Amino acid sequence: MTTQNPKTWFITGTSAGFGRAFAEYALSQGYNVVATARNTDKLEDIVAQDPQRVLAVTLDVTNPDHLQPAIQAALEKFGSIDVLLNNAGYGIVGAVEETPEAELRAQLETNFFGAVNVMKAVLPILRKQGNGAVVNISSMGGAMSFPGFGAYSASKFALEGLSEALVQEMQPFGVKVMIVEPGAFRTSFAGSALRHMPKIDAYEKIVGGIRTFAQEMDQAQEGDPLKAAAVIDKALQAENTPMRLQLGEDSIGAVRAHTETMLAEIKEWEPLGLDTKLDNLETAS
Repeated sequence: MTTQNPKTWFITGTSAGFGRAFAEYALSQGYNVVATARNTDKLEDIVAQDPQRVLAVTLDVTNPDHLQPAIQAALEKFGSIDVLLNNAGYGIVGAVEETPEAELRAQLETNFFGAVNVMKAVLPILRKQGNGAVVNISSMGGAMSFPGFGAYSASKFALEGLSEALVQEMQPFGVKVMIVEPGAFRTSFAGSALRHMPKIDAYEKIVGGIRTFAQEMDQAQEGDPLKAAAVIDKALQAENTPMRLQLGEDSIGAVRAHTETMLAEIKEWEPLGLDTKLDNLETAS
């Protein structure tokens, strides 16, 4: 009887937050872990848990030179990559007008282009294997946006749009693609992973409360990242893996309400929206 090799999870942004939780969960399930971060010194304690099943690799998702060495090291140690968890990223809080172009571009460079860089490097492996999964960590802010989070949501909207196409492109190859939309989880997102933009007084009443809320939320979030990891794993193993997976009561409630509002708006404006054909169209004989 042959023993099936354990799954290998390739995780970006493993030094803290969701990435660290994903690594710890994967180890608890007997999976192999490729833990990547810009600074691998922060991964030493993860490696120490099981040096045979954890590979720490330097990876800045915005640096193309890091990609192939990281992937090659993973394949040499474990022989395959079964699940890519695109988790590396950070947030910006500030009104659109308060956000310098350089900050907006940097946000997209990491959260969107960084994830795309890793996907495009791993997809050939998954295609050849004829199985595996890509999990793109978005946010409830990838399904809707809020004052002060325009830049962050822009990066996640872009990631979700690309992912939705990728779901359909990878299906014929037996590769799953799933978008995850978490709400507030006990990670470093609201702390060290959230950049505050310069203030413009005119936006204080609009964005000021959001800034304060984000700061006060740090380490007060109700979501458990380890439980999130377990749900993601269950969804990947399901016969009908969802395209989008909302995590947390806040995300589920907000996404549902946003969707219902969109449907109501479509219905309200449908008559005018449909009344847009060219007049006197000739019917083809």
